[in-house]
Amino acid sequence: MIQLRYLVLLCLLPITPLLAETLVVSSPDKRISLSLSNTEAGLRYQVERDGKPIIVDSSLGFAIDNDRLGDGEMTLLSHSRQSVREQYQMVAGPHQTLNDHYKYLVAEFANTKTPQKYLNIQIRAYDQGIALRYELPTKNPFKEFSIQYEMTGFFFPADYQCFGLNLGKFSNGHEGEFDPVKASKIRQHQLYDHPLVCKTGHGQTTFALAESNLRDYPGSWYAGLGDGRLGVSSVLTPRFDSRRDGLDVVAVKGTLNKNFTTPWRIILIGDQAGDLMASSLVTLLGEPSALTDTSWIKPGKVAWDWWNDNQVALRDTSVKPGMNTATYKAYIDFAAALKLEYILIDAGWHQGTSLNSKPGSDVLKPIAEMDLPEILRYAKENNVGVWLWLQWKQLDWQMEDALKTYQQWGVKGIKVDFMERSDQEMVDYYHKLLSMAAQHHIMVDLHGSMAANGMNRTYPHLLTQEGVMGGEFNKWSSRITARHNVTLPYTRMILGPMDYTPGGFRHTTPADMPKLWRNTLPYVQTTRGHALAMYVVYDSPLQMLSDSPITYSKTNGIWPQPENEWADGLEFLRDVPVTWDETRFLQGDIGEYVVLAKRKGTQWYIGAMTNETPRKIKIPLDFLADGTYSAEIWQDSKTISSVTKTHQTLNKRKSVKLALAGSGGAVVVLSENADNKRE
Repeated sequence: MIQLRYLVLLCLLPITPLLAETLVVSSPDKRISLSLSNTEAGLRYQVERDGKPIIVDSSLGFAIDNDRLGDGEMTLLSHSRQSVREQYQMVAGPHQTLNDHYKYLVAEFANTKTPQKYLNIQIRAYDQGIALRYELPTKNPFKEFSIQYEMTGFFFPADYQCFGLNLGKFSNGHEGEFDPVKASKIRQHQLYDHPLVCKTGHGQTTFALAESNLRDYPGSWYAGLGDGRLGVSSVLTPRFDSRRDGLDVVAVKGTLNKNFTTPWRIILIGDQAGDLMASSLVTLLGEPSALTDTSWIKPGKVAWDWWNDNQVALRDTSVKPGMNTATYKAYIDFAAALKLEYILIDAGWHQGTSLNSKPGSDVLKPIAEMDLPEILRYAKENNVGVWLWLQWKQLDWQMEDALKTYQQWGVKGIKVDFMERSDQEMVDYYHKLLSMAAQHHIMVDLHGSMAANGMNRTYPHLLTQEGVMGGEFNKWSSRITARHNVTLPYTRMILGPMDYTPGGFRHTTPADMPKLWRNTLPYVQTTRGHALAMYVVYDSPLQMLSDSPITYSKTNGIWPQPENEWADGLEFLRDVPVTWDETRFLQGDIGEYVVLAKRKGTQWYIGAMTNETPRKIKIPLDFLADGTYSAEIWQDSKTISSVTKTHQTLNKRKSVKLALAGSGGAVVVLSENADNKRE
C-alpha cells in the first residue's frame, strides 16, 4: 500500500467539562453534516444532506459489563477536529486510487457514576457519507470487559423505501435477495444484513448502512426498533461461546491493553442509488495494510470445476472426468488457451474432505486419483497458477504447516469455505488466516463467509469473498433472476468485491428454468449478453469462468481449439480485465437496470444489464478523452444463447445505443485510436 499524506488542520479545544453541547462536523463539500448532542437522555446524533434530515435524533453507546455507557447523563470532557486528505493506492479493485478526504471529529465523554467510565466518539464526514465508531481509552478503570449489545440507532424521519436482505438468524452464508421493504415493515425480530439501502424521497437521494474495519469484534445486523418509531438499530452477533439458551449473551470479550475501537458504522449517501457503488467508502475505512511487498498478489480469471461438476472432454475416453489428474490437465489446457491466470481445484482433492468440520482429514495429502505434483508441474509449464479449496476448520487444524507447504508446492491461492458465522471468534479466525496466508504469499478467496467489510484493504491478497447469493444457486433454484442480478450492484457490491461466480453459458428462459435445475452442466435464466456484462459490472479481482470447457466450445470441447470454434462471446471473457483504474456509474436504478463504465489504461469497457424488461438505452460518451475510439459491441442476438458483434468509430461527443433483451445485457470495448489526431 502507498499512502500520500498532506498537511492537515488540527484544532484542539480546551479539556474542560462541557454540558448539553452540540458538536457539528460537515463534509468537505459541506453538503453532509452530523450533529452530535449530549442530552439528559444520553448521546444522540442526526445526519443531514443539503439541509434535509436523513437520520434523526438517534441513540449512541453500548452496554459494557451490563452498564449502558452513552445512555443517561454524560459529561463532554474535550473534543478535537482535523481535516484530512490522503490517497490510497489499491492493489486490486474498481479504482486504482482512492481519495481519502474527510473532516474528523473526536469527542471524549465520561459518565457521572463512580468510578467514571470514559467513551470517545470518532466521526468522519466524507462527501460520500458519514462514518462513526466508539473508542474505549485505557484510562478506564477496568482492564477486561465484555460488551453485551450496542445502542447505535439509525432513526428515520419518514417511511423510507428500503432494500434489504433479511436473513433472520446469526449463523448463515449471508446469501439471499435484497427485497424492497418499507421502513415501517422492518420488525424488531428480523436481522437485516449489510447493506441496508434506502431511498429518502428527496429526489433520487439514496443512502446505505454498512460497517467496516472489524477486529476483535463481531459482525452486526439491523433490526426494527420495536416501539413504533421508524428506523433500525445495530444488533451484534453473539459470541459463539455464549449460552445457547440466549441468556447472559455476550457479543465481545476484550482486554484494554491499548485503546479499543469498534468497527465503523457507515452511512453512505448519494444523489442517486448508483453513486453508492462508485464510492468504495467501505474499503477506504478498512484498516491500512501493513504489507510492504504486494508484488506477489496477482488478480486474474479462473477456470472453475465445481459449478459444472468437473465436466471436461478428455482425449483418453477410458478416463471419466472427475476428481483426477486427467481432468485437471484438461482444465489447464482450457485456461492456457484463453490465457486465464488460474484454475481452481474445489472440494474433494485431499483425504478426508468434508463440507463440515469433520475430523480425520489431512489437507496435505491428496487423494490417490490426484497426482498433485504432476498437476502443479503441468500448470506451471503452461503458465497457469493453481488454487485449492479448503473447509475452514479442516484447514485450521493444520494451518501453519499447510500454508508453508502450499507455498513450497507453488500453490497461488486458497478458497476457504463454510465459515457461515460472523461472531467475534470467527472474525478473529479471518485475521489469523489472512495474516498467516500473507506470510506465505498465498492469496485468499473467502467463500461461505460474511460479506466484504474493508478487510480487502487490510489484506490486499484477499481478492474476493462470497456473502452473496450468486451463480451457484442456478443449480438448484430459480432464484437467480435478472432482477436479482441488477439489484446486487446497488446493494451487496457497494461493500466490496463479491464472488458471484459468473460465466454460465447454458441459457434458458425463466419459464423453463424449473425443469432444468441440475448439478451437472447447469443452466442460467438470463441471456449471453447478460453473462458477458457481469464481467464488467461485478467487482471481483478473482473472477470465475464457472461453466465447463465443453460449454465454452461449439465443437468437441477439447482445448486448445481455433477461435472460430469458441462459444459466442468467449473472446470477450478472455480479454476483459478483472481490476480497473477507474469506475463510473452511468445509468440505472435498483432492480431495474445498470450501466457502468470502467477504464483500464486508455481503454474503456461498458457493461449494461437489465431485469426481465427489454429496454433500449442511449449512453453518452462524454467521459472519453479527446480523439476517436474504435468500439467493439456485443449485444443480445436472435437467440438467448447468442450475441451479435459490431464495430463503430466513436468519440466523446457521440453516444452508443444498445438494445437489451429481457433478462439481457451488452458490453462495449472502446479502444483509443493512437493514429488519430486529438479533436
